[in-house]
Amino acid sequence: MQSKTNIKLGMIFSETGSYAALGQSMRAGAMLAIDEINAKAHARFSLEPIAIDPGGVTAAYAEAARELISNYGITHIFGCYTSSSRKEVLPVIEKHDALLWYPSHYEGFETSDNVVYTGASPNQHILPLARHLIANHGKKGWFVGSNYIWAWENNRILREALSSVGGEVVGERYFPIGDTDFGGLPAAIVADQPDFVFVTLIGDSCYRFIQELRRHAAAAGIDQPSVMPVASCSLSEAELPLLGDDAAGHLSSSVYFSSIDTPQNQHFTGLWNQYFSHLGRASADAEASFVAIHLLANALEKAPDTRLESVRDAVRGIEFLAPQGPVAV
Repeated sequence: MQSKTNIKLGMIFSETGSYAALGQSMRAGAMLAIDEINAKAHARFSLEPIAIDPGGVTAAYAEAARELISNYGITHIFGCYTSSSRKEVLPVIEKHDALLWYPSHYEGFETSDNVVYTGASPNQHILPLARHLIANHGKKGWFVGSNYIWAWENNRILREALSSVGGEVVGERYFPIGDTDFGGLPAAIVADQPDFVFVTLIGDSCYRFIQELRRHAAAAGIDQPSVMPVASCSLSEAELPLLGDDAAGHLSSSVYFSSIDTPQNQHFTGLWNQYFSHLGRASADAEASFVAIHLLANALEKAPDTRLESVRDAVRGIEFLAPQGPVAV
């Protein structure tokens, strides 16, 4: 049997820190794909993951990328959850001509020959959510987000959607990633009684805010989920156990949910439930990581050799029948 070419992959997922549940879910999705690909006897290559945990610290991502490239000679890096961490890594990736596979929600308005974006873009989840909110809940929203580019851009897009139909943004506030001290904001939002609350907070910030909003609404005798539901494009199934009963009644918009009834998703969720059910249900972030690894594997099979230039050329036009449905680069 011909020996397989071993290809090292860099993995930068925050499995600790304020959004650890998301980082753990993303790495788990990537590992399911790696194990699946390595089990193929006919594959010309095997994949070896080298992981670094930045702990949710934005500045640590760039150093992780430099270490993977310089110390291990890695040219394919998977990871980053926040757009701010992607912005940190991007100059390193471009300087060394590596390829970042970014398996997270993506706000758009950026393009790089050194990045493959496999998460949802605004037209795929924010705009459908905007149409649903306007049609079913109303035109008056309160925006609360983590203070970085993904939240700013998402709020801008939703604000434009509301403005186009005569809607109103009642208020807009941002907090540092990981911050859980919201002062009197939840009570103020309850008093304003918007039609919905659009939340772009991530990790611990998101969980605490939803819990406090529910508590203040209940104290005011308001059934918050029905009167002013929380709407999000980032809250995932992996995080529901951290919210408990406070998750009920809210809205999330995504390109993937674990309930999708297709053979591909049944296969994916079957693997997930077998190996990673302790992390909650399979999520969009886990699925995007799974997809990213498979897209690379398909490009490696298509390319004449494993040089970065050859693989990057082969990526263009790659298609994959993913758990969410057919995807293409």
